[in-house]
Amino acid sequence: MIDIQEKGYCPTLEEIGAYVSNFVFVQFCKEMKTKYNCNEKIEFSSCSWEYGWNVKFKKSGKTLCTIYPRENYFTVLVVVGQKEKEAVEALLQECTPELRDIYSQTKTGNGQKWLMIDLEDNDEMYSDVFRLIDIRRRA
Repeated sequence: MIDIQEKGYCPTLEEIGAYVSNFVFVQFCKEMKTKYNCNEKIEFSSCSWEYGWNVKFKKSGKTLCTIYPRENYFTVLVVVGQKEKEAVEALLQECTPELRDIYSQTKTGNGQKWLMIDLEDNDEMYSDVFRLIDIRRRA
């Protein structure tokens, strides 16, 4: 088992998947690669807020989302900036109450909301995350 906070060893996506130990992580990564024709970039974050290894998916220089591995689930960061704000707010009424709560409780900084969304199941929240990423991709 890898240590997600061990800076000296860069884990593979498969090792991170084993750490998360939830099939939804592997499914999410495959769907990101297929749907957006992009590859993961495994990076180490030294910030105190989310110290450790994470997985970024970028397309045309823009980060679509960042995944923070946890044991048995993972957290997806989707940034909603000025370009995405109107489309995201129009979509929110169709989203889960949990996602609406996350959006309303997330403070805006520098014109952006950094939505931290926990995923452990392929459920409505999983679908909502992809809807947010679709908006981010088009913006």
